[in-house]
Amino acid sequence: MTALLTVEGLRGGYVAADEIVRGASLSVASGEIMSLIGPNGAGKSTLLKLVAGLLKPSGGRVVLQDAEIAGLPATAIGRLGLSFVPQEHNVFGSMTVRENLEMGAYLEPARVRERAEGLFARFPVLAQKRRAQARTLSGGQRQMLAMAMALMTAPRLLLLDEPSAGLSPKAAEELFATIVDLNRDGVTILMVEQNAMEALTISTRACVLVLGQVVRQGAASALMADPSVRDLFLGG
Repeated sequence: MTALLTVEGLRGGYVAADEIVRGASLSVASGEIMSLIGPNGAGKSTLLKLVAGLLKPSGGRVVLQDAEIAGLPATAIGRLGLSFVPQEHNVFGSMTVRENLEMGAYLEPARVRERAEGLFARFPVLAQKRRAQARTLSGGQRQMLAMAMALMTAPRLLLLDEPSAGLSPKAAEELFATIVDLNRDGVTILMVEQNAMEALTISTRACVLVLGQVVRQGAASALMADPSVRDLFLGG
């Protein structure tokens, strides 16, 4: 499969003197779900933010298809086809569901109506609550809205940071089903997820990140069956 995203020797963190990601390398093929798993503090969320342009790398390369994006502003990276859904503060609580989708289309305001109606068809619960303020939604509904906002730009690559965090088991199950459906419709996904077993179950491939470096990368099914990975990250 053709690599959509290539990360080589990526380094960086929140301040120049403290690198959290220390030379990480990975690739995400077009059309797959790639999960990034590992212990707390491994640098998984930081890596996503470096790729998305929310943090500036101190070294390494990030290539989206044929474009070198390391160090570009987040808006420029968004225009090239990448959307990022953060774990927290990912919706505007005082705005309606519809207004949140309009905010998500800031790069292509002329296509708001078309894109919003398409997403309301995909997420019927959001269509039913289109006039409700986002803060009134359940946790699972807010996560769906956050993903819908990211999809308003029709990205080629969607980055998800801990999408199931804080959700009930039922809501998490519905969210993972939504991720699979999005992928079947052609959206490539790179996902950080603490619920490693569920993440690997729906993923094509996965990476194990430890202390800011990728120590394993391969088929998700193989990593899920590996005794050392199960013992360290999946609870045996």
